Amino acid sequence: MSKFIAYAITTLLIAAPSLTIAQTARPLQEARAEGKELTEIRIDVVKNALQLTQEQTKYWPAIEAAIVARAEARRQRLEKVPTRMEETRPDRDFVKALQTRAGDLAERSAELKQLADAWQPLYPTLNDTQKRRMRILAVVVLHGFRENMEDRQDRLESEDLWGAASGSGSGESGVGR
Repeated sequence: MSKFIAYAITTLLIAAPSLTIAQTARPLQEARAEGKELTEIRIDVVKNALQLTQEQTKYWPAIEAAIVARAEARRQRLEKVPTRMEETRPDRDFVKALQTRAGDLAERSAELKQLADAWQPLYPTLNDTQKRRMRILAVVVLHGFRENMEDRQDRLESEDLWGAASGSGSGESGVGR
């Protein structure tokens, strides 16, 4: 079990810096390489934590492909952030912003559905110990994700981007939350 806890902690530590990749001035190729490396590490952590049987491993390639596809789509979204941040001005078309957000969420929904579909054949074959490990990994990853989102929201509010969208400067617009 201590080995599993080490995997979970590693996953948490790996999840935390992922947003900073897009915010640094490093060359794009270096950021891409690092992102791919982090994705490979995350995949290895999950696979090693689950300790799949030989029968279960036949389901793994589809899961790995879905994880890689989601990571690549996320990387592409992060590359668009600087351009979109420039568009965040008080005179921005509110309806267009809502439509853009809806489209983005639809894309992310499709990616998540693809991942869920990839996990579908494997999950019923997991024993209780493997399912418990999955739950622990999910909690660790979601905790890291939540911290990243809170940090991102704090940065946006401190830069007064939420307030700029409403024109009030109060950070209370609620758009995009």
